[in-house]
Order: sequence, then structure tokens, then C-alpha cells
Amino acid sequence: MSAQNGLVQRLWNYCNILRDDGLSYGDYLEQLTFLLFLEMADEQTKPPFSRPSIVPDGLDWPSLLARDGDDLEVHYRHVLTELGKGSGMLGVIFRKAQNRIQDPAKLRRLVVDLIDRENWLTLDADVKGDAYEGLLEKNAEDVKTGAGQYFTPRPLIRAIVEVMRPEPGMTICDPACGTGGFLLAAHEWTSRSPLLDPDQKKHLRFDALRGWE
Repeated sequence: MSAQNGLVQRLWNYCNILRDDGLSYGDYLEQLTFLLFLEMADEQTKPPFSRPSIVPDGLDWPSLLARDGDDLEVHYRHVLTELGKGSGMLGVIFRKAQNRIQDPAKLRRLVVDLIDRENWLTLDADVKGDAYEGLLEKNAEDVKTGAGQYFTPRPLIRAIVEVMRPEPGMTICDPACGTGGFLLAAHEWTSRSPLLDPDQKKHLRFDALRGWE
């Protein structure tokens, strides 16, 4: 089993456990996104990156690892609420975020046994992307809960973007963006351009992508 498939399978198996508590596939992906963001932000504070933390002290990944039981669940809700009040990108990411995992033991297992055991930043970007895409694809196939939707395979997305060849300075819109696959591929294509000047980099980061669903 490849690293990608193994990672997808572990994450997906745990999703099936959480479904017994009424958690939907979409809810699981949302919680996974919040927790992975906090974990990878913490990894960036350690060697070889050694960058200042972008997450306030007491609301970061170590603050979750240090807690157990009901204290962990209460603190996780507090983390999501407080980060959602922040300015800048943190506030955008966590705005209106809520904890959907009500069982403290299962939340602890997700935090400690599944997420914290991986060094996410050192994983190949394609492994992380493919693993997450694998979960999104499974989510799209879940017609039983009404979550079924059309899922465009990554090779097809890349081929379409290569044909369109978006250029620096363009604004790219997807009126039916779904999980954002086309927007992400367009960002990856444009960010590789050797012609990007500082203004175009700023535009790409803050204004270039628009998606509706």
C-alpha cells in the first residue's frame, strides 16, 4: 500500500467511526482541516523551519495536546471561537468554526493518534494533496447522505488549466467551485510563473481567485 493510500485509509477509517456519532463526511473534513492547520502551524515553529508562531499562545496545537477528556473538548471549542474572532487570515479561516466532535475520547484520538503522529510538512506535497483529495472523492461518492456531487479528477483539472494557461495578474472565477480543485490548480500554475512581480504576487495571494458554490 502506498503512503498516500495508507494515509487516506487511516483517516477514512476513523471517519467511519465518527459517523456512528452522527458526524457527516463533510463535518469530518471540516474538523480535519482545522486540526491539520493548527498542527502544521506548530511544525513550522520547530527546526528546520524555526519560524515565529502564527497562532497565539494558548490557542495553538500544544495547548490541545496538553489536554484530555472534557477539558480537551471545551478547550477546542474555545480555540475555534477565539481564532475566529481574529483579524487577517486566521480570522478568515476559523470564522464561525464549531466543534462537531462531541465525544472527548474520539477527539483525543484524532488529535494524538492520527494527526500528531504524522510530520505533515515533511510529507511530499503530492502525498498530502492526494490524500486529502482521496477523502474529498470519497465524500463526493457518498450519495446515501445526500453529499453526492460530481468530482473532477485531478489529471483532468490539470489538463484544462494547462490549456487555459492563466497568467499573472488575471482574476480567475469558478461559479461552481465545489471543493476548489480548479482554483487550486490555477493558483499552482500561476505561482510557478518566472514573471511574477511583487504586485502580481500580492494579487495572486489576496485577489486572484474567486469561487462560488
